[in-house]
Amino acid sequence: MTANTLLISQEDPHCVTSNSRQLNVQIVQEEVYSFFIEIVNKMSPSDVLRKFKAFFIDGLDSSYSHSIPGIYNIFLEHEEQEFRNTLKRCIYIIINTWKTNRKDKYIQELVNLFAIETLKAKTKDFPAANICKSWLENFIASKDYQEIKLFATKHDELSQGHWANRYTSYLLVAQSVNENNPIEQQEAARKLSRQIKDKFKFELAMYIARSQSAVSSTTRYKNPSILGDNVLHLIKAIVLKKGVFSHENIANIFIKQTQGQTLEQFKTSIEKYLFFSVDNQELVKSLRQQFVENLYLWKKDFNQEIVTKELFLRTCNRVIDCLTTENGKEPSFLFILLLTQGHSLTLVILLLKTILICSNSRRHLEIKIAHLIRYYEKYPEDECKWVINFMEIFNITFAIYAENVEYNLIKMGEEQSSNSQLNLDGYRVFSQMKVDRQR
Repeated sequence: MTANTLLISQEDPHCVTSNSRQLNVQIVQEEVYSFFIEIVNKMSPSDVLRKFKAFFIDGLDSSYSHSIPGIYNIFLEHEEQEFRNTLKRCIYIIINTWKTNRKDKYIQELVNLFAIETLKAKTKDFPAANICKSWLENFIASKDYQEIKLFATKHDELSQGHWANRYTSYLLVAQSVNENNPIEQQEAARKLSRQIKDKFKFELAMYIARSQSAVSSTTRYKNPSILGDNVLHLIKAIVLKKGVFSHENIANIFIKQTQGQTLEQFKTSIEKYLFFSVDNQELVKSLRQQFVENLYLWKKDFNQEIVTKELFLRTCNRVIDCLTTENGKEPSFLFILLLTQGHSLTLVILLLKTILICSNSRRHLEIKIAHLIRYYEKYPEDECKWVINFMEIFNITFAIYAENVEYNLIKMGEEQSSNSQLNLDGYRVFSQMKVDRQR
């Protein structure tokens, strides 16, 4: 049986229904997926769109229709969810291939195929068509369809509208690791997330260069953050290095010194590592107490076990949970404590230091960030300014500490300030691409 046999006769839509129902739904799904994989790699985008419309929409896009696309007969006695899963994966097979082949502009046309008002019109004499129309209506109103629309949106438009749209890259990471999503959706989400992050990193580097040059254009490269021009001072503070006391060097020392430790010893070490450089001692006292209570009770029965690579990773993931969200639904106590008291940068640095000792925790962190965005997105922007401020600092910090870009702070001339504090105005930030290395 080929996928084309599912497009049954318009004259008698019930003629093969009994045979279709006897087929294993999973086998039919795989045949449909193979069909779309074949045509999307061989046919023009316009032909693919036409085939897709014939499969899922033709016959339903008329209020006078007395037939339905053959594919629906496979699922009429099965769950609506099975149909949606099939439809969704077919869409992502097309999206993923078009993105790989730089045919992004046709994705919007694919999304537009569902903008059919006549789907809402019901047919009195043909209840099966009404069921199928309701399935498509439900799909269009679902989160699944909203996620699909992200792939049709231009980069410059992704940050418009709701404040949470600025952080789409993290929501895409959550999509990319959700095993309930089709593998094509996971791959497409991975690609788009990286594109958005790379674009932000490039724009940030260009903005830094432009803002420090008297001859550069003032309009060509805009500030990719919403923190205003004061962001340059923040960037200098983040990039600031003090020889052997840089974040990277301290992280490398920590990794070496904790080898062979028990979990109990490691918990003590990571607490000291995270908080020793926080200047506000009153804040440190409050943070440490809450952090210690949380982390030390975690896997207490394993405290005398030697920390393996797996346990190292799980402990770092637990640290991230403590600092962001422990259940993936509400923010943690430490997250609220730090942000409501205006310590966004402190929180970001704690998260950065965790990732510097365990790069494999990066994805876990980004998923937690996505959970926080989902939690706060139901609130208006005015009520989320402290969360947005954290997100902006987080974006900038992790762009600066990206694996393929290196930022350095260079002193320009003699420092004039006589006080003990470093005068960042006398320094400039320079960026350069790092030599490729294994990830």
